[in-house]
Amino acid sequence: MAAIGSGGLLGTSQASAQCAGSEATFLELLSNSHSPSVSWDLTQGGPVQMQVVVSTCLLLLLSILGGYVCPTLSDTCLCPLSANQLLAGPLRTIFLLLMLIVLLLVGVLHVHVKLFLPAEVEGPPVTNIMFLKTHKTASSTVLNILYRFAEMHNLSVALPMGPNIHLGYPWLFLARYVEDALQAGSPRQFNIMCNHLRFNLPEVQKVMPKGTFYFSILRHPVTQLESSFIYYKNVAPAFRAVQSLDTFLEAPHRFYKAGLENVYARNNMWFDLGFDGDAPAEDDYVREHLEEVERRFQLVLIAEHFDESMVLLRHRLSWHLDDVVAFRLNARNPRSVSRLSPLGQERALSWSALDWRLYLHFNRTFWAQVHAELGPRRLRAEVEQLRTRRQELQTLCLQNGPPRSGASIADPQLRPYQSGDADILGYVLRPGLDDATLHLCQRMVMPEIQYMARLYSLQFPQKPPKRIPFLEH
Repeated sequence: MAAIGSGGLLGTSQASAQCAGSEATFLELLSNSHSPSVSWDLTQGGPVQMQVVVSTCLLLLLSILGGYVCPTLSDTCLCPLSANQLLAGPLRTIFLLLMLIVLLLVGVLHVHVKLFLPAEVEGPPVTNIMFLKTHKTASSTVLNILYRFAEMHNLSVALPMGPNIHLGYPWLFLARYVEDALQAGSPRQFNIMCNHLRFNLPEVQKVMPKGTFYFSILRHPVTQLESSFIYYKNVAPAFRAVQSLDTFLEAPHRFYKAGLENVYARNNMWFDLGFDGDAPAEDDYVREHLEEVERRFQLVLIAEHFDESMVLLRHRLSWHLDDVVAFRLNARNPRSVSRLSPLGQERALSWSALDWRLYLHFNRTFWAQVHAELGPRRLRAEVEQLRTRRQELQTLCLQNGPPRSGASIADPQLRPYQSGDADILGYVLRPGLDDATLHLCQRMVMPEIQYMARLYSLQFPQKPPKRIPFLEH
């Protein structure tokens, strides 16, 4: 490198020799400085630590003022101009003003950097998690995220006992519904619980450690009921006798009888929380139970804002971006989606008034938390980063991109369960993936029943594997 001396340019070799020791000394000065640092998440893989440029600016400013850096280093390396030239009136004033402006800008950047760039993971990751998996709320996608995290970090999962696929649903949860939970002495505890259950806190606490993070997800009651009608058409007696949800909602009491067999037909999310889905939506009753949910659940996500929900969840759990990137699972083919008429939508909100009050309340709290903890600019930046990463993984993993009809999925381990009149979509992986990529991609698209069976065999190798009856036909 060439350096400028008081008499002009030095030769390249001479300048390099003079500067070799000076660069090391300068780096040592920077590394020994006690200025604060920031963490910028510049890649998908995690935080990249960078020294704040305040250190550099301060050293350069002091060198201009005439007495800190340059006396210890080669004048031709870091002080290309002589002290007399630096201290010349107009030039010295310009340099001082420029450096003060730089320092001011760096200070602003240091304060506001998190508004523009995704932040680093703060603290150790949360590994004790209870997710209340509500029905028809994008909860299968969340479950896949939790299953993948558990497998990656060798965490224990509270899985259904024996051949069961749910934790006692629709009955209130009991600890004995969990495989291997009841042992001699105190019940065994697990890291993650995320299969369908009807919430019953005292029993959940028997198998989940103190300090567990509790969260759930809700969906607008109109679209949730639309999805339930198609998916549980052959399960709920209230739905069997009618051709359309609009017809059902014209006179629901003609078809609906309160009881466990019809839990999918009214206030299903309220019921999943352990409450009475047929209770009148009186203000005092609703307020009391909303407060109970707030006390128990640290976070309630919103399905209509899934990406924003994942960003907030990632921060609450101190997880990395890839931990919450997911493909949409257990979704219906658009051809099997039937929308209610405007009048039918009004009737649905009246019929499932408890779910409506629940959704309105936690939609408000969700956005209040987002704005308080992230702010709009930071949220937009991280949502964009999440979507970009998901697109990268879709390109890497999937053949022909979008999901396809479940009936066309040849691999039984990737074929989704079909229910009612719904056509549940699945994915086909690209051929020729290397082993590591195949391992990642398979788990991102594996339906919940097959993934549960896989984890069961990994966690309880001494027990018979779970059967998946719909794959045996």
